[in-house]
Amino acid sequence: MNPGKSSDTADLITPNAQNRYEVTADDLPLHCPMPGMSLWNSHPRVFLPIEETGQAKCPYCGADFVLVGR
Repeated sequence: MNPGKSSDTADLITPNAQNRYEVTADDLPLHCPMPGMSLWNSHPRVFLPIEETGQAKCPYCGADFVLVGR
């Protein structure tokens, strides 16, 4: 890697790196993996219904999502 040149992948979130993610209304409709995650080693996109309960769990990776600022 060239030290003087930034990498596009350096700013990506590692998918499934956390077990709990806090999301806001700006993230809706919610899906996992989320935008900004590198997708090459992740699972297929799945939309998660979080609006009613404020919580959702990804059936693929088990990540928990919590809707904040409701």
